[in-house]
Amino acid sequence: MLKGKTALITGSTSGIGLAAAHVLAEQGINLVLHGLMANEEGQALADEFAKKYNIKTLFDSANLMLAQDISVFMTKATQVMGSIDILVNNAGIQHTESIDTFPENKWDAIIAINLTAAFHTIQKSLPGMKAKGWGRIINIASVHGLVASLNKSAYVAAKHGIVGLTKAVALECAEHGITVNSICPGWVDTPLINNQINDIAQQKSVSFEQAKYALVTAKQPLPEMMDPRQIGEFILFLCSNSARSITGSALPMDGAWTAQ
Repeated sequence: MLKGKTALITGSTSGIGLAAAHVLAEQGINLVLHGLMANEEGQALADEFAKKYNIKTLFDSANLMLAQDISVFMTKATQVMGSIDILVNNAGIQHTESIDTFPENKWDAIIAINLTAAFHTIQKSLPGMKAKGWGRIINIASVHGLVASLNKSAYVAAKHGIVGLTKAVALECAEHGITVNSICPGWVDTPLINNQINDIAQQKSVSFEQAKYALVTAKQPLPEMMDPRQIGEFILFLCSNSARSITGSALPMDGAWTAQ
């Protein structure tokens, strides 16, 4: 069912996005990779995927803070690969600071990349999906799309926004064979959180691993970080025919964080 379809994954040169790319490529799904790396480096990554999995690939380094860049990126992806069948809005950035000193430029960047970019990619992908009568849109939200934490005002606002956007688009697409869902992970072992772990290690004079454990168990009952591949496998399930009735949902993968 999925072999030969095309998936576009933002932020797919590392972390969750890269893991998801491997999971989808294993099923013969063509890939549009995206990330902030040099074009030569990104093209090398795309070529590596193409050779390893015998699929078509494309790489782009569009700046997701710029609507024009996203428009050019999406047009290029559609022209080169055909319509986008699976859209995974994964790219995200983080900054932790009290709201009374939170830098305005950091706020703007987090909202732009974590929320507004998804609006643009969805808008550009929908015509092709509607024409085919099939599509899958998966937005990587966060447990912070469901609950809040201290010093994460922009991130929490953006991720709550992604959950709301998911629901609204799902309603609009329900009659077109397109499902729209958001995944809300707890702690995932990616480079995005290393700064937080290092800060804790420095403040408490403990090792990196001890700081990681302290960070995870402060709110998440399951005392371990998820492997990014687990999210990739959940994305694959949401793309399957078995998940065709799951839409408009915010789906926690949070180690019982929000069960409390």
